[in-house]
Amino acid sequence: MSLTRKSVVAITGAGSGIGRALALNLAAESVSGIAIADLDEAGLHETEKLLTDKGAEVFSVQIDVAKLEDVQQFADGAIERFGSVTHLINNAGVGLVGRTEEISFEDIKWLMDINFWGTVYGTKLLLPVFRKQGFGHLVNISSVFGFISPPGQSAYCASKFAVRGFTESLRHELEGSGIFVSCVHPGGIMTNIAKNSRKGENASLEDKEFAPVMLAKLAPTTADQAARTIIRGIKSKNPRILIGNDARQISAVQRLFPKRYFKIMDRLTGGLLSKYK
Repeated sequence: MSLTRKSVVAITGAGSGIGRALALNLAAESVSGIAIADLDEAGLHETEKLLTDKGAEVFSVQIDVAKLEDVQQFADGAIERFGSVTHLINNAGVGLVGRTEEISFEDIKWLMDINFWGTVYGTKLLLPVFRKQGFGHLVNISSVFGFISPPGQSAYCASKFAVRGFTESLRHELEGSGIFVSCVHPGGIMTNIAKNSRKGENASLEDKEFAPVMLAKLAPTTADQAARTIIRGIKSKNPRILIGNDARQISAVQRLFPKRYFKIMDRLTGGLLSKYK
């Protein structure tokens, strides 16, 4: 199922960053409808206005993807508004700063509920729709931290490895069904996810403040560039979409040196990754 003028695309986390950039680029593709959702009401309304200014047909609703009933509301509302959904992009995500001993059970649950369970909810709710219509495309956003696991990111890596495993298994289950599945692995992207990351219960303020500094040094890709790469991947039905030269490099280094990749990547980044050791 490629993108056409009859496509209806649902995007979570569309109030800013990659989600907003995806929505705006899809409007330029002249898809039939764009359904957007986010917890950030102000950001969501801004995205909605940008889309309507471009003449796009939009359905917008504020939700918390950590709540099944909210995601159900989003799915039902999009189908009621447009008659169907052909593409789902599970993009909503958050960050958490702190070593494993510094983050609480509550911190980890908060992150997993959004990054992993939000993805599961969207997927499970729309799969029956895709099955019934005989086509669809599911796009789940993992990370390069679904390939490698630097210190200070244990919970975030756990969530993104989980998204990757869930998505790849689903792709194999759906082969030949007419439903396509893509897992997206962004490298460093210039968005606010690091700046807005939650500080672990016992993590230092220094670690919280260092996260956006590190990302600024390691994030060569804009949200718009990321969105364009994802859309190209959807059109080509690419099951694994790597965003940025850094993502391609990290993927290759991890595969070639599964035991030593961290030391190699840390050396290439001038020691930034070992900051949390």
